[in-house]
Amino acid sequence: MKLVVAIFRAEKLQVVQAALKKQHVDQVTVSNVMGSGHERGRKLIYRSTTVEESLFPKLRLEVALEDACVGEAIRAIQTHAVTGEKGDGVVFVMPLENFVHIHEVDRENRPFGGTRSPIGERLRSLAFTTNSRIRQKNGCPGQ
Repeated sequence: MKLVVAIFRAEKLQVVQAALKKQHVDQVTVSNVMGSGHERGRKLIYRSTTVEESLFPKLRLEVALEDACVGEAIRAIQTHAVTGEKGDGVVFVMPLENFVHIHEVDRENRPFGGTRSPIGERLRSLAFTTNSRIRQKNGCPGQ
């Protein structure tokens, strides 16, 4: 699995989400972030004072995907988040080793990395199987 992190302009969120939803990717996390990249700061005059704005508001979209679906998701984000100006954004792809649902708490307070409960393993197996079936049915083969 991979973690895809895209940082782009806030006004493009709805079209990017719609494009990802067409690919049946609708479990995403979106955060407001500030930053600067290739776009340089700009000078503004506020009440007779010159202020240099060097950080710009952006959105950070994160989604965990199976390896086979990453290319299509990146193309959808690039195609729909572009404005043609500097500062459109960037997409990062990182390996994702594991994930743990918070509700799968080990009731006996064993340290993390200890023996996994059989219930948690069955749930994790069921979740991967279900997600793989949905993606295969919708044209994105699972791993």
